[in-house]
Amino acid sequence: MYEASFSEVIRVVLIILLIYFGFKLIIRWFGPLLLKYILRRVGKKFGQQFQGFDPSAEKKKEGEVSIDKKPKNTRKSKKDVGEYIDYEEID
Repeated sequence: MYEASFSEVIRVVLIILLIYFGFKLIIRWFGPLLLKYILRRVGKKFGQQFQGFDPSAEKKKEGEVSIDKKPKNTRKSKKDVGEYIDYEEID
């Protein structure tokens, strides 16, 4: 069976703390740069997907006017849905 001495335990705890604080420091310094790089790449991909995509430009020529009409509502709602009950407050 293994027994850990006090100096070995302190050494392990110090190594763990050094790794933890070192990682926090590296993330604080390089995190914004990494985030900026990732957002730039995502923005490029998004721009490539929608490059030249303008549906209104495909349909209309310059100077041409078109008016889109709202389709007529073919369904009619029933006005007689039920009985209206007037509620009064009781004190």
